[in-house]
This record gives sequence, structure tokens and C-alpha cells, in this order.
Amino acid sequence: MTAPRDGPATRRVTVGRMRVDIWSDVVCPWCYIGKARFEHALAGFAHRDEVSVVFHSYELDPTLPRGESGPLREALAAKFGRPVEEVAAMENRVADAARGEGLQYTADRLSGNTFDLHRLLHLATDAGRQAEAVSALNAAHFGAGRPVFDAETAVEVFTAAGLDAAEVRRVWKGDDYTDAVRADERAARDLGITGVPFFVLDDAFGVSGAQPVDLFTQALDQAWAHHRAAA
Repeated sequence: MTAPRDGPATRRVTVGRMRVDIWSDVVCPWCYIGKARFEHALAGFAHRDEVSVVFHSYELDPTLPRGESGPLREALAAKFGRPVEEVAAMENRVADAARGEGLQYTADRLSGNTFDLHRLLHLATDAGRQAEAVSALNAAHFGAGRPVFDAETAVEVFTAAGLDAAEVRRVWKGDDYTDAVRADERAARDLGITGVPFFVLDDAFGVSGAQPVDLFTQALDQAWAHHRAAA
């Protein structure tokens, strides 16, 4: 656990509550696993009802063309110059870790640019449905292998999370929340974040990666002590 580099202050949601900011990408399997481990720790945290969790945008590969998608294994093999069989073996290890957390996980997923999905997550945030949207997107992409880069699939996923379908379509077709995504990414750079998932607790402590539940528990306890001391 480290103290993140100084960067733009992340405002607390409500005075008196401790805030946890999480940078993650939609297609990052370790973000999916790390979220589950963090939530497990939070469920056992005595002050969980006084913690606000906010997700922030991070694109692992912003160079991918928007509006296109393809089989994940082939895309990773091409990107890293590895045989598809080697990529498949790596995916199997990640799948074992995910299932060890009780998560649904399929290797038959697509790869694509996540920028528009991040814009929709900001729409969900404004609608007060961020947590539901992140969970719905994770279930669709990792659990069911649905083509979330397709506009109509994205509409279905975000509608299931409680958003208005017409509003989701409007945002998808436009450029709303572009500035919000870019602001999240600038904040990540300013904080020295170079990989995800990355957790910032009470603007004071950073946890990088899908750490074990015990470490998240320790981080929450330490951040809470800091939070109460600063109150």
C-alpha cells in the first residue's frame, strides 16, 4: 500500500464519509477480480456504510479503433507477438483466479475500444446508477461474453442497470462525457497510475492491482484511521 502522488483532489461524495476511488478498464480481467476482492473486504468492514466508492475511467489500449471489435485471444496474440495457444493458457490462469472468487468468467470474449463504454459509465454516474452499471457491464462482458462494443448490446446492458434506453442511445451516438473520461485519465497520470486496477482510499493511500482480500481489509482499516484523524 502506497501514498499516491499528489494530483487533482478527488472530492468526497458526502461530508463525513470516506471515499474510495477506483481506476479500471471495462475489459481488464484483473479489474473484475480486484473489484470482487475489494467488495469482499468492504462487506466485512465495520464502517462499510460510511464508505463511498467511485469508479474512474482508464483505457488500457486507447489506440484500438472505435466501432470495431474482434476475438480477444487473436487480438492479444497480435498485440504481444505471442502464439494464440500461449495467450489461451494465460487466459486459463486468469479464469481460475476469477472462478476462485466465485465469478462467472468466459474466455470467449471480444476485444475493442472501451472509450464509448466509459462515456456511458459517466452517464450512469450522473443517474446515480454507477455501481449497477459497472456490475452489469462486467456480467455481460466477462460472465456472458456478450458483444458489449455493439451499440444495441450496450443499450441493453445499461438499460438493465436502470438507465433510460433513449438516453443511452443518444450518448452513444454523440460525444457527451468525453471531457469526463479525459479528466479521469489526466487524474490517473497526475497520480502516477500506470496500470489498473488502482484504488485510492481517502485521498491518502494507494493500492495497485487485484490484491488479496486481507490486504484490502488492512488498507480500509488504515484509511479509516486516517479519515477519522483528519475529521
